[in-house]
Amino acid sequence: METQEIRKGGAFLLEAIPAGEVFTPEDFTEEHKMIIDTTESFVKNEVVPHMETLENKDFDLTRELMRKAGELGLLGSDVEERYGGSGLDSIAHALILEYSAGSGSLGVTMSCHTGIGSMPLVYFGNKAQKERYLPGLASGEKIGAYALTEPAAGTDALAIQTTAVLSPDGKYYTLNGAKQFITNGNMADIVFTYAKIDGDKMTAFILERDFEGVSTGVEEKKMGIRGSSTCSIFLDNAKVPAENVLYELGKGHHVAFNILNLGRFTLGPGCVGMAKLAVESSVKYSKERVQFGKPICQFGLIKHKLGEMATRTYIAESMIYRTGALVDRVLATVDKGADDAGRQYAKWIGEYAIECSIVKVYTSEMIAYVADEAVQTFGGYGFVEEYPVERIYRDCRIFRLFEGTNEINRVIIMGFLMRKALKDEIPFFSAAAALNDELPAMEPLLRNTEDGILGYEQKLLDRTKKVFLYISNLAAQKYGMALDEQQEILGLLADTAMEIYAMESGLLRALRAVDAVGMEKSKTKIEMVQLYVSDATARVGGYARHALAAMETNEALDRQLSVVGKALQFTPANGMQLRRSIADRLIEVERYIC
Repeated sequence: METQEIRKGGAFLLEAIPAGEVFTPEDFTEEHKMIIDTTESFVKNEVVPHMETLENKDFDLTRELMRKAGELGLLGSDVEERYGGSGLDSIAHALILEYSAGSGSLGVTMSCHTGIGSMPLVYFGNKAQKERYLPGLASGEKIGAYALTEPAAGTDALAIQTTAVLSPDGKYYTLNGAKQFITNGNMADIVFTYAKIDGDKMTAFILERDFEGVSTGVEEKKMGIRGSSTCSIFLDNAKVPAENVLYELGKGHHVAFNILNLGRFTLGPGCVGMAKLAVESSVKYSKERVQFGKPICQFGLIKHKLGEMATRTYIAESMIYRTGALVDRVLATVDKGADDAGRQYAKWIGEYAIECSIVKVYTSEMIAYVADEAVQTFGGYGFVEEYPVERIYRDCRIFRLFEGTNEINRVIIMGFLMRKALKDEIPFFSAAAALNDELPAMEPLLRNTEDGILGYEQKLLDRTKKVFLYISNLAAQKYGMALDEQQEILGLLADTAMEIYAMESGLLRALRAVDAVGMEKSKTKIEMVQLYVSDATARVGGYARHALAAMETNEALDRQLSVVGKALQFTPANGMQLRRSIADRLIEVERYIC
């Protein structure tokens, strides 16, 4: 991969990104491939034989398997070697989460533990705290959890009501409050939680399960991920040593929000892992199920499903590993041994908040679509617990709620973008102003024999970026600082930004593949990009029309609709042919492939 500069978060919306800059699954190192093999072997040999037992909440077995995962190095990829981890990268962490998806609820336990249940300490703990707690977390001897949500404070995290009062001798804080829907709650030995000092100083704390005044509630009866622990944690005059304050007094929101940013990224790989399982199960079943004298995989509407499921999985996979490399690159600038390492992390983790929220929303909605189509492919059998797609369908529903609902993440995407624009961190407004003359003069985009491989798709991507800037600028001018109250418009703009990142990630990955192995071996990737970009461009046009209709009327609306209509008038791809071709390749190999 070419050496690249550290681009600002959100810059992809304004700039043309060279294909050589983007990390793709084809760039996995030998170490990454070993991690895949280790994780797959662990799931197949240690977890799958006990799936039913795990789903019935055998937490003793869960602890045993977590220790085995720790012995294999699957719980400490982000932990420095001096604290018992392997000190790898975000790509390694993502691979572990993707390939542990086949373990069902245990994968959720692992994801919470290695993500939000360890990362607060990895990035914001001091040396003494890391020495005390990280070795146990990395080995699986200790289970981690993250307790932020409260009965009256979910998405609005700053509204927490838990209080913390320093003792007269300054040795400990007394915490009072309740935390709700805590993953790993009943198993957790170490809990990262938040409370307010003096009514407004939100502060992060490290709890131990055995601290006086810490207790847990009953297990929630859940729709899915039934084998994971989810319960309330109660703090009743809980005594927490003063040295267990994490990071700085009154700066707990820095910890909370930055860890949630990373948590949004780490949610994505599990979604992709589940999607690949759903695709594989659907392909194999469709080859076995015979109706009207032939396997249902030979019917056009089933091929449509298989081709679309695989294409969306490919796009999501491309986005995840592109984003992981961006995060790694910016975090590599932090001096881990510095006294102010936590402050450096607080500065840099949020750089790609836009991209992390996009990954969270896109992948959680991707797996919802894929799981639903998998059940539909199985027909009545898909509704029966005996078949894997039934569990995937139930389990994946939570991902649109985890780490902030998809609604708040859509608002976050545009909120962060507008803040970057106002601070002039990215030249958003100047780029938008340059379109005032350019966009109205655009003519419909016609295919050209000189476009080259995916050249037409690149042109469509460029057009969608310009339309996004145009609509966003109109919204900013119309509403000013009150734009954050126009959530429906923000949602449409966020969906447009998401489609742009999705199209570009898949496109650049395909172009890298063509350069590396040629067009013939990259055929499926090319077809997936042609299909996705064509459909996504049409969706962007719809988002733009709805946004304009919400902002303008009469002649002004007609004029703006005409501008956008010409800019996004294009020749669509033959989606039927492309989905059939993609499906035929899946049917041949009986699994997800790109």
